[in-house]
Amino acid sequence: MRRLAAARGVAADTEYCDPAVDLTFAASIASERHIRMRTIPKALLFLAVASPATFTGCRKAHHLVQHVTQNQPDDTSEIQAVVTSGHVDGLKYPDFTPIQADVSNFYSGRDSDLAWSKGGKPTSQATAMMEQFSNAAKRGLRPEDYDAANWGGRVGNLGTADGTAQFDVAMTVTSMRFLDDLHRGRTIPTHFAFGIKGYDGKKLDLPTVLKDQIADASDLSGAVDKLEPQNEQYKALATALAHYQEMAAVDSVESVPELPDNGKPVMLTRSYLGLHALQQRLTQVGDYTGDAGAAPDLNALTDALKKFQERHGLTVSGRLSHDTVDALNTPMSTRVAEIEDSMERWRWIDDTYANASVVVNLPEFQLRAYEGTGGDRHEVFRMNVVDGKSDDETHHTPMIADMMKYLVFRPFWNVPVSIAKKEIVPHIEKNSGYLSAKNYETVDLKGKPAAADIARISQGTVMVRQKSGTSNSLGLVKFMFPNAFNVYLHDTNEKALFARTRRDSSHGCVRVQDPPKLADWVLRDSPKWDADAIQEAMATGEDNKSVSLPKPLPVLLFYGTAWSDNGEMHFFKDMYGYDAEMEKSIEGGRPYQSKPDKAVTEKDV
Repeated sequence: MRRLAAARGVAADTEYCDPAVDLTFAASIASERHIRMRTIPKALLFLAVASPATFTGCRKAHHLVQHVTQNQPDDTSEIQAVVTSGHVDGLKYPDFTPIQADVSNFYSGRDSDLAWSKGGKPTSQATAMMEQFSNAAKRGLRPEDYDAANWGGRVGNLGTADGTAQFDVAMTVTSMRFLDDLHRGRTIPTHFAFGIKGYDGKKLDLPTVLKDQIADASDLSGAVDKLEPQNEQYKALATALAHYQEMAAVDSVESVPELPDNGKPVMLTRSYLGLHALQQRLTQVGDYTGDAGAAPDLNALTDALKKFQERHGLTVSGRLSHDTVDALNTPMSTRVAEIEDSMERWRWIDDTYANASVVVNLPEFQLRAYEGTGGDRHEVFRMNVVDGKSDDETHHTPMIADMMKYLVFRPFWNVPVSIAKKEIVPHIEKNSGYLSAKNYETVDLKGKPAAADIARISQGTVMVRQKSGTSNSLGLVKFMFPNAFNVYLHDTNEKALFARTRRDSSHGCVRVQDPPKLADWVLRDSPKWDADAIQEAMATGEDNKSVSLPKPLPVLLFYGTAWSDNGEMHFFKDMYGYDAEMEKSIEGGRPYQSKPDKAVTEKDV
């Protein structure tokens, strides 16, 4: 407007604001410069003069005038046509209607002007963004999902108005998809019937992010880095990913021979025919540090095998079992996928739960307690856990991110109807004294004593409840973070399970190895509840006594088949098939499924 104001003899600092006049003036300039009237359609000029209110004011007028006075073609109509269609030809996923409003808002903020090219060439930010698409695998994503191989052809079409608009909208759509995928994941936790609080709050304001952080960024790679999860586990997995991708690219190590079907573990001896292959594999993954080309040192090789077994959640024996051979022969490409799957799940988790006080990694059967924030965050202790049975889908422990709010000392166990019907009713039918022998009682829905009517127990109108005490299946304390699955942490009367390597034995809840230690730690800010008071409450205290935490503690039940433990990679069996489900969803492509295909089931014990 300042240039036009000066041309009319108006002071340069005057904010001249008359769309009709500006457009009329632009038309005269166009006529003098023999600019094609494609730039400003005659009907548009007529309407502008006849009714200035038709336009959105000075910005729209200024936009059109700028193109005319600078001999630049106006791509507004082409951009608007592509955005309105919700479709970009040539993209792997051409339909962008799920983010059409975001794309429209982005261009509205630019008066539908080009964002990614200038003078028929991509901007430096567009070039950097195309590099991000090509290198998406380094971030655990798939380059083909962002049309990595096709951008050269689109750049070649920048000389035409249609090609320029298509390139621009394609860049905007793909950039939004890429950034959203990187920030909060491609998949959606509700599809897997998981309860992840904080996920909805992770949604990016994509038009603003693209405008303020990406489209004009001087350091685009750094800007993208900041949109990835910033927690230490995610960063460690990303570092490991690069290493395992390198190994997968040249994974030519011969397989370790399969064992006979007699099931007996094999000790490493000179007569074992697979010594060379074993040494090569253990060298490849970093467990054997001797000379890979020299004759095997059996002691060193046995120690290396133990290290490998410990990193893969196997029984640490130094002998070859079927499970150990299977893990040794797992392709590096599978390890890459496990790292990618774990990174994808971390993208769901907001900062509160990514830095949770209590983190349980379900495939590892391990609980870790943390204190501090940021760079001061550190592990305080860890303990073994037992989680849901893997051979029954109804007992699989789901991923949950929620707040622990209270403890219950000497809890009752209110047996879920499904468990009572399936597991307790048959015992009652065989033995009328079963309930009293197992310390059970029956109550109505208000908790008052009721007759043990089998029909009503099966219907759920009479509840089976196990009394407090050492024989109670919940043990002497439970740790509550209320959720739709009725899953929580608790003590157990089956202590021997913690000595097992595979500990998938519950109905879905998570049993902890050292409940007094965990209780003491979560109540550490309550002066009344020291270690002695906790022991007394568990041993002889009031039955079913609730104790609120001074402040809620974030708890995360995570599912990571790949886990970095102080920089050392550990891998675990996909016991619930959650990795397989995730990979199936991702392989299905956009739009990734958003609704759960299985019901939330009540779990307990």
